[in-house]
Amino acid sequence: MQRRQCEACGQLFEPRAQVPDQRYCGEAACQRERRRHWQQTKRRGDADYRDNQRRAQQTWLERHRDYWREYRRTHPQYEERNRTQQRRRDRTRPEGDLAKMYASTTVSPVPSGTYRLTPVRPNNLAKMYACTVEISLLSEG
Repeated sequence: MQRRQCEACGQLFEPRAQVPDQRYCGEAACQRERRRHWQQTKRRGDADYRDNQRRAQQTWLERHRDYWREYRRTHPQYEERNRTQQRRRDRTRPEGDLAKMYASTTVSPVPSGTYRLTPVRPNNLAKMYACTVEISLLSEG
């Protein structure tokens, strides 16, 4: 059988006879790359698989609530790198261009007063807990 170049590491390898279209060599790192690539492709094209992966991840996180807190405590270089990257992103972001739902601003666009919020039928909102409301001013304060 003819030797091929591994798509992950670039080394030549001899494909197994049982896998005629083999594109990755047998090295552990290359096999991890093969599985990672397969999973990315599967997630993009299969909504059921994507949903199942999301639910499995949520379940795992519920069972391991302190995972990230413990990881940051035991890996201070990770935390520092994250802070440095965030500062860099903040410097390049236009002033006031945050994607936080509850970010506060210095000047409120809504005047102070008493309002009535009336739920309106949602129009295909992307957020699970978002709702559209009609705001009516009852009295200015």
